Amino acid sequence: MTSIRNIAIIAHVDHGKTTMVDKILKQCSLFKEHEEVGELIMDSNDLERERGITIFSKNVSVQYKGTKINIIDTPGHSDFGGEVERVLNMADGVLLLVDAFEGPMPQTRFVLQKALQMGLTAIVVVNKVDKPNCTPEETQEAVFDLFCKLDATEKQLGFPTIYGSSKNGWMSTDWLKPTTDISPLLDTILSYFPEAPANPGTPQMQITSIDYSTYTGKIAVGRMLRGNLKVGMPISLVRRDGKIDKARVKELYTFEGLGKKKTEEVQTGDICALFGLEKFEIGDTVTDFENPEGLKPIAIDEPTMNMLFTINNSPFFGKEGKYVTSRHLRERLILETEKNLALRVEETNSPDALLVYGRGILHLSILIETMRREGYELQVGQPKVIIKEIEGQKYEPYEVLTIDTPIDSASKAIDIVTQHKGDLVMIEPRGDYQHLEFNIPSRGLIGLRNQMLTATAGEAIIAHRFAEFQPYKGNIPGRNAGVLISMEKGVGTAYSIDKLQDRGRFFVNPGEEIYGGQIIGEHIRPDDLVINITKAKQLTNMRASGSDTAVKLAPKIEFSLEEALEYIQEDEYVEVTPKSIRMRKIVLDENERKRKEKSSVVNA
Repeated sequence: MTSIRNIAIIAHVDHGKTTMVDKILKQCSLFKEHEEVGELIMDSNDLERERGITIFSKNVSVQYKGTKINIIDTPGHSDFGGEVERVLNMADGVLLLVDAFEGPMPQTRFVLQKALQMGLTAIVVVNKVDKPNCTPEETQEAVFDLFCKLDATEKQLGFPTIYGSSKNGWMSTDWLKPTTDISPLLDTILSYFPEAPANPGTPQMQITSIDYSTYTGKIAVGRMLRGNLKVGMPISLVRRDGKIDKARVKELYTFEGLGKKKTEEVQTGDICALFGLEKFEIGDTVTDFENPEGLKPIAIDEPTMNMLFTINNSPFFGKEGKYVTSRHLRERLILETEKNLALRVEETNSPDALLVYGRGILHLSILIETMRREGYELQVGQPKVIIKEIEGQKYEPYEVLTIDTPIDSASKAIDIVTQHKGDLVMIEPRGDYQHLEFNIPSRGLIGLRNQMLTATAGEAIIAHRFAEFQPYKGNIPGRNAGVLISMEKGVGTAYSIDKLQDRGRFFVNPGEEIYGGQIIGEHIRPDDLVINITKAKQLTNMRASGSDTAVKLAPKIEFSLEEALEYIQEDEYVEVTPKSIRMRKIVLDENERKRKEKSSVVNA
């Protein structure tokens, strides 16, 4: 029996988690110092690298002083609550990594809260102590206060603290006494965290994630909670709904370094990958063939938002994407629900559209972004918050919103959040910044980030996490400007755009192809305006002095996917293709739109 430690790493964006794992791998001689692994290890997905966030948890395993240490990465953002939940189910303890300058951040708090509720103990690592102006002691105190706020037990409050710099490759129990490597951290992991308990008996393993292989198909990944598994052994699979399937273990793998290693037997306490099951879901239990005992399914945070996903039926459909039909869209979304726990897909009245439920705009936009990179074309409707009815009263999801903003723009920030029905709960100075905390309906977050960054000249740091369902708070004002809509299909000309610049700001450049009904700009008034920007200048052989002045155009406004989703209204779609993100009216024809408006007024 090898001694095993299973640990999860919790850290906010850019606090040095990836670098620290890199150094642990080097310390345990899995990689030589000259090999640059920093980029490859944890955030290997393109989207993760671009955004600097962890979306999918990954496993890394090292051997240190005869002990196997399984390191599990955790996503930091509350929108990935489903992912966090299952990762922590595999761990015996957590490493809480905190920046010595920034201190504990809201997203760190979210995952830590989950870990403490599950009864896990923590080692606190105060990283980046080589940064100028850092305050390691104050950071340690702030972490202790956070543990108290999250109702940590006496045992959890007795956490050890390690100081160091992942970048420079050292860790120490005293930040004023640098060492030469990170062994103090690894030694603390061995001494403080309990050994994975050896539970003899019939095998029991809960599936906590799914791996894919192009050769063998789906592979179940989880932790052996009891007994051992062997290749060729007959097993039972207990599903979430209590049904039992029979199967046989075809292949077993354990994790080693960044990869997997084939093995004949997996002992209790280790994390393994199992091949041989046909149909299974996350949360199912692999157990004894004759006496199957299912474990309690993993509890998942409820979705708080939904969006309509439909096929792309714009005049430009099929120009850029490989997968454009409703069959492709449905298959891809159903496949996603198998491994993305917090996602739900429901059928609608239309065969071409599906309603997708998720944990927030970021959660759903990551899915849309992944799909467009895979070659899908689709259209999505306005994100809508899920409203519940409890005892005859409407309830909606609320979030805790934290904003760190320069002191001189704090009043603007408070004003904007108050307009979005947020209540100020706490205000405290932090150096040159003001730390604000609000209680706000999830609906109020839609479109808030853009306004906030504009008002604070891009300096506000915004984070939020789901709190609870509370009574419905009434109407929240949406976008207060109308949009400029294209009248015809064609190519935008600099001449037309120049002449119409006084009507609003444009989202397209001259030379871009557009179609009738596409949203091409923001109107200066609250109503929508249909314009034609495809007209070219009529050329004559007469010269007129002064009429050929150079065209001066304001640069177009670029929208990211999340910004576009926050911008659109109920009668609009975001069209997403592998190369473009466009906004459009659901009804493209102007006359048809007017008829619909009239009939809705009459019916009302």
